[in-house]
Amino acid sequence: MRLEQYLPEIDEPHDFDAFWQSTLEDSRAKPPLIDVRPMQTDLALVDCWDVTFAGFGGDPIRAWYLRPSGVDSPLPAVVEFVGYGRGRGLPHERLTWVVAGYAHLLMDVRGQGDLFGNGGDTPDPHPGTPGGHRPTTMGILSPETYYYRRLITDAVRAVDAVRALPGVYPARVAAVGNSQGGGLALAVAGLVPDLAALVTTAPFMCDVQRAIETAQFGAYTEIASYLGVNRLSEAAVRRTLSYVDGVSFARRASAPAHFGVGLRDTTCPPSTAYAAYNHYGGTDREIHAYPFNNHENGDALHVRLQLGWLRARLSA
Repeated sequence: MRLEQYLPEIDEPHDFDAFWQSTLEDSRAKPPLIDVRPMQTDLALVDCWDVTFAGFGGDPIRAWYLRPSGVDSPLPAVVEFVGYGRGRGLPHERLTWVVAGYAHLLMDVRGQGDLFGNGGDTPDPHPGTPGGHRPTTMGILSPETYYYRRLITDAVRAVDAVRALPGVYPARVAAVGNSQGGGLALAVAGLVPDLAALVTTAPFMCDVQRAIETAQFGAYTEIASYLGVNRLSEAAVRRTLSYVDGVSFARRASAPAHFGVGLRDTTCPPSTAYAAYNHYGGTDREIHAYPFNNHENGDALHVRLQLGWLRARLSA
């Protein structure tokens, strides 16, 4: 397969846009910010606030808001989304973007935080929907009840929230993430037309119909395992997944975009990242591939590339 030319046909539902427009309109009926409290962290060079904002259906979603200490003037903002199984953890865990000089909002992930890192603080108050017990399969028999409908909406509302916080340039907000976080950032780029930039690595939930057939490790295999037991549910599951496919969001995105992919990735197959990249709607885009890397991609080297690329797009 020539990854640079990989343009799969995506089975996109006819009401994709209407589905997401209605979902976001319902959730945006409430103001984005619920509570903002200063946090003592013992970080001399960083100020921190514990933020609660209104996500899907007005559900309270936690986040860390970090700024360089002593800087009162408005700053460009980075909204970061974390990988599968993580929560927001502790404020000092992810300091790259704030020490680079940005206002930084790190969104917690509803109902996750039990696999890696230092946990999360946001429950998912929508239990009991038909489907499996892991986030990838919760409510998966219907797009209306699917977990990722809620999580993607949370991610969009995180951008609304950071724009409502003091000291942020609303027009200079970037969405950033790796793996699940990269998929959320990509969805945000497709749903927020005035996003300033997208930085995504190994994005999850792209070319998802193929991904559940080819991934050898990680979250996609949970969906495959679910279908291995619930054999008569395949049509319903595939229909639900068509509403959250990152390729459909990529088609609608116009923000400048920076992609990264490891060509030996067995968690998010590299072809799925290229599917999103090759279908991406914006013309200012680039992708960096690491032939001998798995899901870690280019690691710190790639972050260095991200920093330089983003500086050029958010500093103007």
